[in-house]
Amino acid sequence: MKKIMFVCHGNICRSPMAEFIMKDLARKAHVSDKLHIESSATSCEEIGNPIYSPAAQILSIHGIGCKGHHARRFTMEDYNNFDLVVVMEDYNLRNMLRIIACDCEGKVWKLLDFTADKPIRTMGEDISDPWYHGNFEKTYNEILAGCQALMRFLGF
Repeated sequence: MKKIMFVCHGNICRSPMAEFIMKDLARKAHVSDKLHIESSATSCEEIGNPIYSPAAQILSIHGIGCKGHHARRFTMEDYNNFDLVVVMEDYNLRNMLRIIACDCEGKVWKLLDFTADKPIRTMGEDISDPWYHGNFEKTYNEILAGCQALMRFLGF
């Protein structure tokens, strides 16, 4: 089983959107039993909070549920327990390295790394942050493209 952790700043918008989009893609591809998918934050600001309402709404519009999510912080234990740690942007990457000190096992990727013909870790574009621009559909589409590419990268 491949274990994937999606990470953003607060774990209330982009990373839970990625978590639930990826779970939906895995379910539709009949590979849910081959993937363990979670999400977390690099900050402590939103710990315990549910997914941000507009993020939940855009998932719902696309037929994806997200009940039961509560923001949590990424830990070194997560780094040790997950096969892939997928951040949304360079800012998350810098904060992630503050938590883990070194990506010595080469587990950390940016989500849009996977959309390249030949994926290169941490070289992809950033997922735009809807907290600031308010366009949750745009962010949904970016995350969906990244997750679809990640599924292909994993061989599904």
